Formats: sequence, structure tokens, C-alpha cells
Amino acid sequence: MTHLPAEENTLVIGVDIGGTKVAAGLVDGKGGIQNSVKMPMVVSGTAEEGLAAVEAAIDAVLQAYKGKSTIRAIGVCAAGPLDARTGFIINPPNLPCWRDYHLTRAISEHYGIPTHVDNDANGAAIAEAEWGAGRGYRNIFYTTIGTGIGTGIIIDARLLYGRTGIAGEGGHVSIDRHGPICSCGKPGCIEIFASGPAIARRAQEKLAGGKVKSKILEFAGGDLSAVRAETVNQAYQDGDAVAAELMEETVDYLSLWLSNMIDLLDPDVAIFGGGVSAMFYPFLDEMLRRAADVCVNTRAHELLVLPARYGEEAGIAGAASLCFGTLTSLEQAPLARV
Repeated sequence: MTHLPAEENTLVIGVDIGGTKVAAGLVDGKGGIQNSVKMPMVVSGTAEEGLAAVEAAIDAVLQAYKGKSTIRAIGVCAAGPLDARTGFIINPPNLPCWRDYHLTRAISEHYGIPTHVDNDANGAAIAEAEWGAGRGYRNIFYTTIGTGIGTGIIIDARLLYGRTGIAGEGGHVSIDRHGPICSCGKPGCIEIFASGPAIARRAQEKLAGGKVKSKILEFAGGDLSAVRAETVNQAYQDGDAVAAELMEETVDYLSLWLSNMIDLLDPDVAIFGGGVSAMFYPFLDEMLRRAADVCVNTRAHELLVLPARYGEEAGIAGAASLCFGTLTSLEQAPLARV
């Protein structure tokens, strides 16, 4: 795999493929983002329909940028599991349109330039290590909270891929074996408790039947099915007691999960990114306190827990960072069995 020099005049397109949207933008070698767009993602149709949604976002960036010929590569972040070495999307729960799908080849052949694909959280972890909140640290635990929960793990300044190339699926670490069944098939994953849709589901369960009064429903226009994590946050900001209870529960879930990650990895810094994470930035210190209280690691309180530099644009920056790749070790990464 050939990587580009991390210089400001080196331009690539970063594409972030999520369960509900595709975000894309032009990124330079210092992590600056311009011409970013967001478009709906088609996840329930055919593989070709999913690809068309991605190409529409890339085309919008190209249309806004007239110097098309100077774009050197395309980086793509998508939900895992996937095989970053081959570019195959394996079986991501949040992207059912793709199963054993060669996304790298499809995009590269269409645009005629090199394309790199990796897990969305892996890419964001690299971007934060290179250009963001993790700069200067060798051991980084990054998590993105949105439609799902993903993690990227950097140990001794190298991204962790594991034996088959798909290590770091921290969102599918269970914190309750009697909990609800996650889309991955396991019970009680942190994703089924604390992702955006999970927060919305828990809110809907509390409000079902109409016996509990809450501003959450008001902010959803009276439609229970329209409740989202953002709706819960709006109501919380407005002093709603039910929303406060939901936020408290979610902080508890995330704190317990974080304690497991601290004891397992002992990182220098934990970085929270993604669209839903911003709801919990005011709670990061409290989250660390609760996590440290139950950690085996007696120095857990020394951990830095920080908001990501890129916030909602972490996926775009992360995708672009794959084209520069100074923290990856894909040349040594094993081929995943598919």
C-alpha cells in the first residue's frame, strides 16, 4: 500500500459511511477539511444502491472543487467488521446492503484513483492521533458514538488490527449477558444500551402508554416514533426529569464499559467522538470518576478523557488519514477469513 506525504497541498477525499448518512469532504495533509457534504445512505437496498449513495456524496465534493485532477486518493471509513487489507466489507450490522462486498475495488475502478478503506473508528483514531486530541500520545483508546458504537485502538503508536485484521470491535463488548440482543447477535453489548438508536429506544419504552409526561415527546412533535437521541438531549437541556434519568443511565453504562477498556488496555488517553458523543461531553470527568472507582487499575484516575477534535467530522478526517497512513500497519496485517 502506497501512502501520500502528509503535506498541506496534498489533497484527498475522505468519505464517512454510516448507518443513516454518507459524509464526504476534501482534506489536506494537515487534517484541514473543506467542501464537506452529507447525503442519505441507502442501507436496506442492493449493494449497487449503497454504492450509488456513496458515489453521489463523492461527486458532490468533486463538483464543489474545480481542481479535480489534483486529488490524489480517496479514503473511506465504514462500519465494521471489514478487512482493511483487501477492502472487503464483511458483515456490518449497520450496513446490511453489503456482505462480502469489495468496496475498495468498486470505488477505485469508478474514479480511477487509489482508494483505501478501513473501519470508521480506526480511521478516526488515526486522525485524532495525527491531527487531533491524541497528538503526542502513544496509547490511545478512541470511541465513536452514533448510529452504532465503534472503537479504534492505538498501542505503542500503531493501530491494532489483531490476527484477522478486524480487532477493536469495542462496541460489541457485552456489559450484561442478560441484556437486549444487539444487532450483532450478542446480548447486552454497549451499543444496544448507549448508541443513538439505543437511547431513543429506551426513551420510547419509558414514554410508551402515555402515563409518563416528558418534554421529550413535545420536542418529537408528539410522535413517539420520532424520538431520537437528539430529542432526549434537547429535553435534558430544557430541564426535563425523564431526559435527565436517561442521560444518567447512559453515563452509567458508558462508565462501566470504560472501566473495562481501561483495565484491558491501560491507555494514555480516551477520546470520545461521533455525533452522539457530544451529548456527553459535559459528563466526561464524571464518567472517568465512576470508571476509576471500579477499575482494578489503581491509577485509572490519571487517564485523560477528551472530546475528539473533529466531532461529527471525525469520519471524514479519519477516512482521509488512511491515505497518509503513518500509524497503520496494514502491510503486516493478516488477511481476514471471509
